[in-house]
Amino acid sequence: MSEGTKVTPRGAYPHVKVVGDFIFVSGTSSRRSDNTIAGVDIIDEMGTKRLNAEVQTREVLKNIDKNLQTVGASLKDVVDVTSFLVNMNDFAGYNKAYAEFFEKENGPTRTTVAVHQLPHPDLVVEIKVMAYRKKIKDTRAK
Repeated sequence: MSEGTKVTPRGAYPHVKVVGDFIFVSGTSSRRSDNTIAGVDIIDEMGTKRLNAEVQTREVLKNIDKNLQTVGASLKDVVDVTSFLVNMNDFAGYNKAYAEFFEKENGPTRTTVAVHQLPHPDLVVEIKVMAYRKKIKDTRAK
């Protein structure tokens, strides 16, 4: 991800924090670097929006993967997921997209909760993760 296309946090927090072998990724949305939001479709001339949780989930997980890559990790290193849905009626689409990235047998643990709202009215999904990646020890002579 080039510096020009980087999404910056919207508050006083980092996207990623490494503590020992653990990597924590802040709550992530489908917001793009140009501040548009994936999964928002205008469906008529009145500007009515359709908010697509499946598309948003897919983009959220891609954004998380990009954030993990900045510290040498990937979605394969994720051990725990917490997901926030504005509407549990979106669970099927969210679950479908989620299954494209993680497997039931060896994927991370997961908690999904409903929330009243997220920081932007067009967001219907936010996800935070914890990953584990053993640091490679430098065995070169000093």
